[in-house]
Amino acid sequence: MEQLMITVNVAIVFGVIYKLFELFVGRKERMMLIEKLPIEALTDDSRKIRDFPLLNLKGTFFPTFSTSLRLGCLLMGLGLGLLIGYFIVVGTQPEYFMENVGHTVRETVSIIYGASVLLGGGLGLIVAFVIEVMRASRNK
Repeated sequence: MEQLMITVNVAIVFGVIYKLFELFVGRKERMMLIEKLPIEALTDDSRKIRDFPLLNLKGTFFPTFSTSLRLGCLLMGLGLGLLIGYFIVVGTQPEYFMENVGHTVRETVSIIYGASVLLGGGLGLIVAFVIEVMRASRNK
């Protein structure tokens, strides 16, 4: 198991570094493509612009999304998921809090915590999305 963890950690580090390089190179390529576009294509108001529900692209730019709202809802969901996971563990696995804990109990508890945290974070992001959609429809 130890060698597997080392391999996975190295793969994650190299994957992140690769994606960062890909991000910066892709940005340069996109900037070069934008520079090649004629001025008329960038300032032409007669062509149709897709109307995205969360962005007001016609006229002035008015962002309706809020990073702090998303981050706050995500963290609140993670915290609530962790708390709910704790209550589930207390209710279903009381032997977890004793000294000699079996492997199956530890595995069950880790699954409960992981699932409840991920579910809480996902629900927090869904709540943030619903709030952003309601804001966007109110601003129209």
